[in-house]
Amino acid sequence: MPNPARLRAAALTATAVTLSVLLAGCGGGTQEDDEDLTKQRLSWKSCPAPSEAEGGGAAPSPLPDGDAWQCATMKVPLDWNHPKGDTVGLALIRAVASGAADRRIGSLVFNFGGPGGSGVTTLPAFGQDYAKLRTRYDLVSFDPRGVGRSDPVECLDDKQLDRYFQQDATPDDRAERTEFVDSTEKFNAACEQHSKKILPHVRTADAARDMDLMRQVLGDEKLYYFGISYGTELGGVYAHLFPRHVGRAVFDAVVDPTQTAEQSSLGQAKGFQLALDNFAADCVSKAEGCPVGDTAEDVKARIARLLKDLDRTPIPGVFPRELTETAATGGIAQALYSKDFWEYLTEGLEQAYDGDGRVLMVLSDALNGRNEDGKYSNITAANVAINCADDKPRYDTAYVEGKLPEFRKASPLFGDYLAWSMLSCTDWPVAGAADHPDVSAPGAPPILVIGNTGDPATPYEGAGRMVNALGKGVGVELTYKGQGHGAYDSKNRCVQNAVDGYLLDGKVPAAGTVCS
Repeated sequence: MPNPARLRAAALTATAVTLSVLLAGCGGGTQEDDEDLTKQRLSWKSCPAPSEAEGGGAAPSPLPDGDAWQCATMKVPLDWNHPKGDTVGLALIRAVASGAADRRIGSLVFNFGGPGGSGVTTLPAFGQDYAKLRTRYDLVSFDPRGVGRSDPVECLDDKQLDRYFQQDATPDDRAERTEFVDSTEKFNAACEQHSKKILPHVRTADAARDMDLMRQVLGDEKLYYFGISYGTELGGVYAHLFPRHVGRAVFDAVVDPTQTAEQSSLGQAKGFQLALDNFAADCVSKAEGCPVGDTAEDVKARIARLLKDLDRTPIPGVFPRELTETAATGGIAQALYSKDFWEYLTEGLEQAYDGDGRVLMVLSDALNGRNEDGKYSNITAANVAINCADDKPRYDTAYVEGKLPEFRKASPLFGDYLAWSMLSCTDWPVAGAADHPDVSAPGAPPILVIGNTGDPATPYEGAGRMVNALGKGVGVELTYKGQGHGAYDSKNRCVQNAVDGYLLDGKVPAAGTVCS
């Protein structure tokens, strides 16, 4: 039962790390009274293997040129309203610039989204994609507070999470609704029990202040930044708080900063439905034929029948778990994040129609941060904690029931799933900060804002709204006519040339540039 904002802003690259593995088979303290955290010196060392909360796995391999990834821990105040109090240790990772020292610009800080994704594990997994940017920047990413190795939010254990994700997240009657609400309440209560100290301090504004401290500790006068998915919201909040500290910044797969949680969920229902329409049309256009339907409408109708059947009778998934309607819906959503995943969706549907739910369940596990060994990263816990601390609205069962017709109209397949997910924050122990983030940034330099017309998780319209919200003369919109979540990692040369030209040479593309 993912939180709606989880689906809205999950980083494609972060979930792809888990997916590729599955389909193949540092702490805080108390600050000394006279300690100035801006003067702290980072101790860069060889990177350890990722922690369980970061997703597990092996330590990052050396870069193609043989250089090693380096890791460090940076102290930040637990409570920015009391900056001399307790601290949190933020886990950082970097690849030192590969080019000539006199050409180095500074550090380029990445946030890959979620919220709740580990930058420490994601950056090295996809570091080669940014090799050109590394010629003039140290590539830097981090686990934001509450994430991964940075004082992670903890809620349910692995076995409890298995049960949590097996529940029916689209309840059809009173008994199922009661079970669904009780499960959500138990999840939120477990978060409070295990992570009460950190929960009030994981808002996006806290992470933005952490990034400004990071900028100073890294020795940069300006923050050079690449935000993807939720990372665009974080970047927008940073620009609002510190407009004079913004250097060159790129926002890719843009979160709409003008919407409430409900509006975002509804927009995402439309976005995933569009992606499903595009998948179905692509499948039936192939010369060899589509193995999961004769026409695009037939493809979608068969998927709808499958989900209805699974609601009544689950099929074997990844032993000993079964593929439920909820798990299958999550698996389908995961596959729609990238056109590269569509072949897995086709394979998973073919198998599911024959009674084998393994591929769709593997896709669902990737969405939920579950490894093949049954251990979960803390992406779900962190995602809920950050979104519930940010989002002020709280919705109840009666409200969601009243909205179901609108959500079903937006998406017959995903509407119920996303509508009911709005209950995630209902009993959260920390009040939400606002209806939506303030990203107005008068005085900031140009920020390149990239929207993808086929993006399911952060619909294209959000890019234009981000440009308007940043303010006149700040946001510069670029459109990518493509599929999937994000644009730069699509390998589209037009997009990459525009981004590289801006970040490396300061060349701002013309507003309204279109890449296809």
